[in-house]
Amino acid sequence: MNEHIAIQARGLCKWFGEADARTLAVSDVHFTANFGEMLFIVGPSGSGKTTFLSMISGILRPSSGSVEVMGEDLWAKDNNALADFRLNHMGFVFQDFHLFPRLTTAENVAIPLILRGENWDRSLDRAREMLRMMNLGKRLDILPIQLSGGEQQRVAIARSLVAGPEILVMDEPTASLDGDTGKRIIAFVKEKILNPQRCILIVTHDARINEFADRIVYMENGKISKFESEEP
Repeated sequence: MNEHIAIQARGLCKWFGEADARTLAVSDVHFTANFGEMLFIVGPSGSGKTTFLSMISGILRPSSGSVEVMGEDLWAKDNNALADFRLNHMGFVFQDFHLFPRLTTAENVAIPLILRGENWDRSLDRAREMLRMMNLGKRLDILPIQLSGGEQQRVAIARSLVAGPEILVMDEPTASLDGDTGKRIIAFVKEKILNPQRCILIVTHDARINEFADRIVYMENGKISKFESEEP
């Protein structure tokens, strides 16, 4: 295993539907993501980028091909082992935040630790620490409805990071935010969250945040059409 490689996909394909309605959503994709980089996956609607992201992050089983994450064959695992691997090594941020409306911000952030069987009080302490790092120290014990969109996204990011995942997956993280807020969120992630032991994957339509990518992968018609580096 190359210690710098976080994710390696080989020959990934995904079919949906049956018979005449069968559609090839992702076709023979080869891909590598490295630790220490923020990599964007972009493309028009229907290009296969979210399907591809779901396959390399252990959410959607490929029709064919392989995915290695941190040197482990992701889709050789049974469902329980796969769920444990995601819980212990991967964090997820979704465009609609997916916060529980009846839990406080700290309780929302503590959920991954609780799922791992950790002590409730220690989990809340760690959640509050993460929220302070996200500049939300004054918003620890309120409900999500009392937060702005940008604050809710930061809570979602804190929740994805609280268990210390090596792989952070963000699906359209700025879609529900105005342009300035979205850029601030991604700039914060690049500066404070990315490190040499972490890989960050972002699917996005938002070209305004492309400046923060270390590499951009463009997808079209279920295939990678080109790679591009945003840094000199």
